[in-house]
Amino acid sequence: MSHAATFATRLLQWFEQSGRHDLPWQHPRTPYRVWLSEIMLQQTQVRVVVPYFERFVAALPDVRALAGAPLDEVLALWSGLGYYARARHLHAAAKQCVERHGGELPRDFDALLALPGIGRSTAGAILSQAWGERAAILDGNVKRVLCRVHAVAGWPGAPAVEKRLWALAGAHLDGVPDGRMADYTQAQMDFGATLCTRHDPACALCPLQDTCLALREGRVQELPTPRPGRPLPERRALALLLRDGDGRVLLQRRPPTGIWAALWSLPEHPDHAAARAWFERHVRGDFDAAAVLEPVAHAFTHYRLDLQPLAWQGVDLLPAVRDRADLRCPGCGQSFRGERGLRAHQSRRFVTIACRPAR
Repeated sequence: MSHAATFATRLLQWFEQSGRHDLPWQHPRTPYRVWLSEIMLQQTQVRVVVPYFERFVAALPDVRALAGAPLDEVLALWSGLGYYARARHLHAAAKQCVERHGGELPRDFDALLALPGIGRSTAGAILSQAWGERAAILDGNVKRVLCRVHAVAGWPGAPAVEKRLWALAGAHLDGVPDGRMADYTQAQMDFGATLCTRHDPACALCPLQDTCLALREGRVQELPTPRPGRPLPERRALALLLRDGDGRVLLQRRPPTGIWAALWSLPEHPDHAAARAWFERHVRGDFDAAAVLEPVAHAFTHYRLDLQPLAWQGVDLLPAVRDRADLRCPGCGQSFRGERGLRAHQSRRFVTIACRPAR
């Protein structure tokens, strides 16, 4: 039996006994549901995604429903799942499907790649799971498995290493029996997520242990090679927590690009001068009466944000800016409560926020 056949056969045998067969997007397994699940699962664990997926498809059950929904509704359904660009891309892609593909997801690799938010691995996952086509995937779990089984050194995100991993992923497809591509794709993801994990992989239970070069060479813990370390740059900003006389909080829609794009958040400024200038143009109140709250630190992929909240009670918008579409303070009957609340999701236009004073 060839190595490709051995790899695929053993993974499928393992999947039949130990894989996940009752995920909501598997029943029924439609192109739309597969696509939505793949986008939600990017950098997010299955157990976190499941309730979000179920709420999302209950509200927006197909491509046309998603395309016709306001972006704020899509972002509200995504609230708390993080990486909100995924939701914006999903919405934009649905609109393109309606405009160019008759309201359906295209069954074509290049057409899928042309949609916002869909890369090579996601396109492969959709084609293989929704239509059973022989298409490779290469998400983080699959990269880890391939790096260990084939003892591939080097950071998997490096172009040369990634090119080799794609070649290996494609070669393994030759061993997949006809009609089993959906199972094989799910098996790869499940295997990396539950057995060949980043820390403490269960090598003693692994069906590939006699062919795994990393295990044979004693290199399981060092593969895949970590990303070269570098210090995260730091950014600082002020967040303005403005409550009116009824305790309602003013939110501002963020710009259409950048972090948390198009979401509703507290007004944010890079320094006191910019914050004071904005305050005086928009708010009736005393800028210097602000209470200084406990700072909030958050690490993103590419930088660290140190946010200093300032709070005011009993302020109001100036009449000239009350009708601006990017400033809202309505009482919509929904609330968010959190100790640090400043990253509270932001598609809801009225929130109740509890922040701790600075000590």
